[in-house]
Amino acid sequence: MNRRYWLAASVLCAVLLGALSIYLYLKATPYQQVIDHGPAPEVQANPYLAAEHFLRKQGLTVRHANGLDVLPSIEPRQHSLLLLGDRSDMTPRQIDQVMNWTRAGGRLLFVAQSLWDEKLGQSSDLLLDRVQLHQLLSKNLKGPPPDSRADSYPRLTKLYLEDEDAPAYAGFDTAFHLEDPNNLAQAWANSAKATHMMQLNHGLGSIIVVTDADLWKTPAIDQYDNAWLLWYLTADTHVTLLFNTDHDNLLTLLLRYFPQALVALIALIGAWFWQVGVRHGPALEPVPRARRQLQEHLRASADFLFRRKGRDHLLHVLQLDILRRVRRRHPGFEQLGIAEQWQVLARLTGQSTRAISQVMSPRPKQRLSSGEFSRQVAHLQILRNTL
Repeated sequence: MNRRYWLAASVLCAVLLGALSIYLYLKATPYQQVIDHGPAPEVQANPYLAAEHFLRKQGLTVRHANGLDVLPSIEPRQHSLLLLGDRSDMTPRQIDQVMNWTRAGGRLLFVAQSLWDEKLGQSSDLLLDRVQLHQLLSKNLKGPPPDSRADSYPRLTKLYLEDEDAPAYAGFDTAFHLEDPNNLAQAWANSAKATHMMQLNHGLGSIIVVTDADLWKTPAIDQYDNAWLLWYLTADTHVTLLFNTDHDNLLTLLLRYFPQALVALIALIGAWFWQVGVRHGPALEPVPRARRQLQEHLRASADFLFRRKGRDHLLHVLQLDILRRVRRRHPGFEQLGIAEQWQVLARLTGQSTRAISQVMSPRPKQRLSSGEFSRQVAHLQILRNTL
């Protein structure tokens, strides 16, 4: 009976399991899902990587540099230098090098990085001041507001070319405006509100100033005619993009992404130092006071007075002790004159008045040598012991 029961239960479980599998198979629907892991590390490290690839596809030779130390190795003719990074630490000497390189036939493109200060008559962008262009905020421009109704794309910058019916459109930041107070620009590109690109001749070369270069970063470069504009400005030249791609160091990354782990590590190191610093073995018992002798106390007191008040004070203390003892043996001693006091001391101690005057007279304010100090102390002790 039990055997038939377990056999029937096993068959029933197998049938139920098979039916469940068939049901799940018929209901399951396969699908594909694309998981976006974000930009690759090389893309995150180089915001102009897409721009470099695009220019190479157009047949241009493109390289990247982190500093102006490569400038002497770049032939100016048929070469474009794009200063796209921060230039706040650019020195006047470096500006001279860049301008001389451009004058020799190079094509220079840089981003205006500072606003013009009307009161100071300059900006903090030395290179922008050298080419005599000013950058202002578009909202501070004077004059009537433009009629944006006649412009289908008022926020886009338009570049008009000869023999072209329609302009090229670029996505510059319209918050900034380039001004040419000396009418030096040979070409420019405007949005409905302001000017965002200017080109000037400089010797055998040319200078292009833009209000920003974000339109050539990933992913903005594939919008509007941004990529085409970059190719147009660098056409028929070798291209060097200069910007800093230094990465955050390990400590900065740890502080940003693993602060708890750093706190735990610091706590662990502190606990290790505490454990290492724990005293091993029994503590030494303090020396019992009963073993200390009077001589030790006297020597310690003398050493303390010697360090704090000097040799003259010790001599003066000995002299006062001698005078106190002689007053007890000769009443009225303090009322005698100095010569008579020396005579009394000579009679009581058996010393000459000359020797007594030498050791009992006030000391001049000059440093005693060690030998002289020892001699004075010995004579005074002889007088005191005699009394």
